[in-house]
Amino acid sequence: MTEPFRFELIHQSKKSHARVGRIHTPHGIIDTPNFVAVGTNGTLKSLDNHLVSSIGLQLMFCNTYHLLLQPGTEVVKQAGGLHEFINRSMPIITDSGGFQVFSLAYGSVASEIKSQGTKKSSNSVLKINDDGVLFRSYRDGQKLLLTPETSVRAQKDLGADIIIPFDELPPYHIDQKKLEKSLDRTHEWEKRSLQEHLKSPNGQAMYAVVHGGIDQRLRKKSIDTLSNEPFDGYSVGGSLGKTKEELFELVEFTMPKLPKDKPNHLLGIGDLTSLERCIPFGVDTFDSSYPTKSARHGVAFTEKGPLKLTKGSLKQTFTPIEEHCPCHTCKHYSLAYLHHLFKAKELTALTLCSIHNLSYMVRLMERYRQDILLDKI
Repeated sequence: MTEPFRFELIHQSKKSHARVGRIHTPHGIIDTPNFVAVGTNGTLKSLDNHLVSSIGLQLMFCNTYHLLLQPGTEVVKQAGGLHEFINRSMPIITDSGGFQVFSLAYGSVASEIKSQGTKKSSNSVLKINDDGVLFRSYRDGQKLLLTPETSVRAQKDLGADIIIPFDELPPYHIDQKKLEKSLDRTHEWEKRSLQEHLKSPNGQAMYAVVHGGIDQRLRKKSIDTLSNEPFDGYSVGGSLGKTKEELFELVEFTMPKLPKDKPNHLLGIGDLTSLERCIPFGVDTFDSSYPTKSARHGVAFTEKGPLKLTKGSLKQTFTPIEEHCPCHTCKHYSLAYLHHLFKAKELTALTLCSIHNLSYMVRLMERYRQDILLDKI
């Protein structure tokens, strides 16, 4: 019998809000704090899922919007769900699709993460109202309506362990009255999402999404509103500031106010600096494409900082990226070979560097958990 979803607090630091815990899901345990790799289309770029599991990444983030358009969530359901379809036995989290849809309305995904998205893209989003969002597929031009109910049903088809309610994502530079109206709409959409989810839980957990931009009063209102509903956990989303310092200030304010008996997640943030600054605030899980994106740009993570593998000085360096790294790449290949692969534009370079960077993240999070247990953080 599979274990139901629950959160187990192992240790609360005496030095900060940092904590060590375990999230129990039907597909295994997630040790927290932890890094969540992003596999937009059901795969981390340049890696297959059997390999990803062997690295030890306990939680993987897949995107409902992209899977809804290709291959279609009904196809995934026919395959037996996302775990069967992509050959992953460990836990999966899916988003609602709202982030991508509203990025079409307000700017690119990348610019929205950086809180710069204000320019509407050409005719991708046709209508936004209290019911949901009518948009045009970027793949075939088909009109699709995404609502709290259809988003949740799509995530039921996918069968992820953790799912996210449908929410509205306004840009950073939004009028205060519009921000407040958006927050009220988001709360209604999240409640509708939860109602749809509870019709057939299927062993899945649903995390609420706390919104409110950088307005602390609205963030507090969002927490108060959502904590009155039977969500299984909480994520912090929406615009998180236009600078790192605004992000850290917002997370520092928000995290202590979330219910302590449930897990939490910081959406779309997972670079090394943000991990270091936000773990002491009590964040349990972070998701980001940062390690694999860095790998595709030829940047390897090391204890001494990022290393650019195309540097000329590495041409005759016949040692691994890091001497004591246990990953497949460091055990079998030298910096000189990796340098050659990137210079020759061989796709194998992306795979080998991604393996190393993800392995680095797994070991980094293990160290963070150990330091919290020792009250060093």
